[in-house]
Amino acid sequence: MGLWLRDLIISTTVSVLIITFLYQPVRVEGTSMLPRLENSDRLFINKFVYHIAAIRRDDVVVFHYPLDPAKSYIKRVIGLPGDRIWIQHGQVWLNGKPLPEGYVPEEYRDDRSMAAMVVPPHEYFVMGDHRSISSDSRDFGPVQRSLIYGKAEFVYWPARDMGVVH
Repeated sequence: MGLWLRDLIISTTVSVLIITFLYQPVRVEGTSMLPRLENSDRLFINKFVYHIAAIRRDDVVVFHYPLDPAKSYIKRVIGLPGDRIWIQHGQVWLNGKPLPEGYVPEEYRDDRSMAAMVVPPHEYFVMGDHRSISSDSRDFGPVQRSLIYGKAEFVYWPARDMGVVH
């Protein structure tokens, strides 16, 4: 009984440390990241990675919504600090070149435009993959680095969607 209890305590402690400092399970709310992430998908986010690595373009990040930090959003990083971005009839232009976006199916594109801007230091331009319904940096502006708290890593439920988030 003593070894069993010791193992249970160690397992519980390790699990709490992992969930607290490394990975956190979250539930997707909404459809702005279709087709990869669906409403009610369950996934793990890595809360530690951005303490040792830089945020990169195409990362799918979780952040506190700038207009209401009590809410969390999940979006794809499109622009990094210093990038010049504009959108012309749905086509994203990045530093003078059209951005290839194979993760956005044709039926999820829209024809919105946005004037050119330079992403400020310590901020990131984020967009949902389902462009026609996404509320993103086109609406609320770039997201401050301090609001980004995780990177989407792995969908674990439902089983049919299980896999790494790209």
